[in-house]
Amino acid sequence: MLDKKYTLLLIMLISSCFLTAQEIDLNKELEAEKEKPTTHYTTNTFQSTRIINSHTIEITPKGYMDFRIAHRFGTLNGGFYELFGLDNASMRMSFDFGVTPNLMFGVGRSTYQKQYDAFGKYRFLRQSKGERTMPISAAIASSIMLTTLKWQDPTRENLFSSRLQYAHQLIIARKFSEGTAIQLMPTMVHYNLVSKASDPNDILALGIGGRQRITKMVSVNAEYYYLLPESRFEGTTNSFSIGFDIETAGHVFQLHFTNSRGMTERTFISETAGSWGKGNILFGFNISRMFNLQKKKKVKTA
Repeated sequence: MLDKKYTLLLIMLISSCFLTAQEIDLNKELEAEKEKPTTHYTTNTFQSTRIINSHTIEITPKGYMDFRIAHRFGTLNGGFYELFGLDNASMRMSFDFGVTPNLMFGVGRSTYQKQYDAFGKYRFLRQSKGERTMPISAAIASSIMLTTLKWQDPTRENLFSSRLQYAHQLIIARKFSEGTAIQLMPTMVHYNLVSKASDPNDILALGIGGRQRITKMVSVNAEYYYLLPESRFEGTTNSFSIGFDIETAGHVFQLHFTNSRGMTERTFISETAGSWGKGNILFGFNISRMFNLQKKKKVKTA
């Protein structure tokens, strides 16, 4: 009987040691998991998917639709007679959709030159630190634009393809701090048909844009496109825009000044004719409103 008691006590001691060893091993595994390096991706490099006219590195969230209205008034040098441009206005209305965390597409329609446009944007690099360090974010954006103005000479053979233009853009961005971000946008705009034989079909430009946060909800944005001298239309100037982003719940409201009347890549990059020095400055605003298109999960009740 005594031997059985000793045997039982020995088994209990061995089991206790085994369980303690298991607990120590489990704690070591948990500590190792905590110490394992993780990747932290940069978010909110810009407050919106547009700086002013130009794309940013940002992507509309997956499953969301971004309804946007861009409004552009006339030039300030129209004076009081034109109410400093408020008597004249053009607008672009668009719907942007988030497909994946790094892919989006959108469609839009502009009153200026009666244009329709569509685009896709894919982010293939994302700024990060930790286990995987990446100093920049990068994306490609391609768009197609259709002008539907009446033909200037309807008696000649006019092809549908002559109404089309294309733009291809590489976007390289870096967020330096919570309040400062800069991006570069080398761009090519292609015209199937140009006005004169001496005009280039391909317009090459280098864009630069930036954002500086002022308060938690307000930032200053600016963008500039430099047209290469050998690939520009006669009488055009470089596009420059500056404005403010005001972020509220579900909305991003942008107020800006620009020398570009158009709001598609073709019009604001390659066809800007206004000069800041001559007062050809237009006031405008953009409004963005997000809508969740994903089905909400039903909560089961007892």
